[in-house]
Amino acid sequence: MTDSTSTGDRGPRIPPSQVSPVARRVAGGRHNPHVTGDDETAPRWLQKAAGVSWRLLVLVAAIAVVFFATSKVQLVFIALFLAFVFTAVLRPLVSAMSRIMPRGLATALSLLTGILVFVGMLTYVVYSVANQWQQLSKQFGTGIQQIIDFLQSGRLPFQVTNAQTAAWIDQGVKWVQDHAGQLAGQAAASATSVVEVFTALALAIFCSIFFLARGADMWTWFLNQLPARVRESWQTAGGAGWYTFSGYTRGTVIIALVDGLLAFILLTVVQVPLAAPLAVLVLMGAFIPLIGAPTAMAVAMIVALAALGPIQAGIVGLGIAGIGQFEGHVLQPLVMGKQVSLHPVAVAIAVATGTLSAGILGAVIAVPLVAVSWAVFSKLRTMDPPMVDEAEAEAEARPVEQAEHIEDDEPVKEQ
Repeated sequence: MTDSTSTGDRGPRIPPSQVSPVARRVAGGRHNPHVTGDDETAPRWLQKAAGVSWRLLVLVAAIAVVFFATSKVQLVFIALFLAFVFTAVLRPLVSAMSRIMPRGLATALSLLTGILVFVGMLTYVVYSVANQWQQLSKQFGTGIQQIIDFLQSGRLPFQVTNAQTAAWIDQGVKWVQDHAGQLAGQAAASATSVVEVFTALALAIFCSIFFLARGADMWTWFLNQLPARVRESWQTAGGAGWYTFSGYTRGTVIIALVDGLLAFILLTVVQVPLAAPLAVLVLMGAFIPLIGAPTAMAVAMIVALAALGPIQAGIVGLGIAGIGQFEGHVLQPLVMGKQVSLHPVAVAIAVATGTLSAGILGAVIAVPLVAVSWAVFSKLRTMDPPMVDEAEAEAEARPVEQAEHIEDDEPVKEQ
């Protein structure tokens, strides 16, 4: 007769009620059923779900800590991101110039060239606005009056009266008066933001000098600080991430320049005022995927509508929409190629998440961060064989089976 506490070949099992507290504290005791007995307080599926849940909570907490730490040093994070952007854009120029001169001098000349191009473009925009401001204000006044007359003419299903227009204007003036203090505070905060922007730019340029001049040596020094067993993985991940980030950055700059040039030509042909500033706005909008270009298009259409009329506004809208199609179907595949392979759904989710998390800045940096993360993950992961559809597998197997039947029948025919 077998004892009720025995477990067969594994020896006797002690009931949980007879286990002393000291035995319960033995290392590994709670995982040993011979010491503490089986834990049957919860179903197995619930135990697995609980294990996955607390691991997910730890992962979410770690991500939250990273976001919190980044928000505390946001200025440094922005400066480093800009430094990587400058490095990715200027590195080909530095490498080409370093063949005929020392790399330090090539770095200085490349940065000076980039600064001069940026300052020259900004100066041209300011000069264009100042030169056309008086004429533009008159055209705006005339265009707005034409829009009001069109709304009051009764050609639309609804009609706007003079009293309603005056009431809207009065409400706008009253809102400005009521929120004058808040607007003044926002203006002061904007002044502080300007100082922070210049600080971030100075730090980014300072870091870019070292990244361009001694970037490879700095990366080698970092790898040497790691254990030898993980250096190869870090080197592989770093190479894949930088290849994707530099390709995305240079491709975005090239696409933005082409979009701005095409928009400037379009607005100049249609004779829209402030063609240069609007083209720069389109150029800047190209750095924000999905939402940047439509926003720039809407602003350009509003200017054309107020200054020239609805026909010219429609032409501008169609033209900028055509530029967007040209960018998506020709420029993106041609310039970026396989360096950045993200599905449009992933891009949309990344932009939405970045915008909700950090506003415009989040929308700008979300896509390159996701692209780099995916490139690193794709480089380090081990792929399993892909799934094959049953219908496709049967269709592929049929010719093989037919060929085998033919081979089996041939000896019979010969006999």
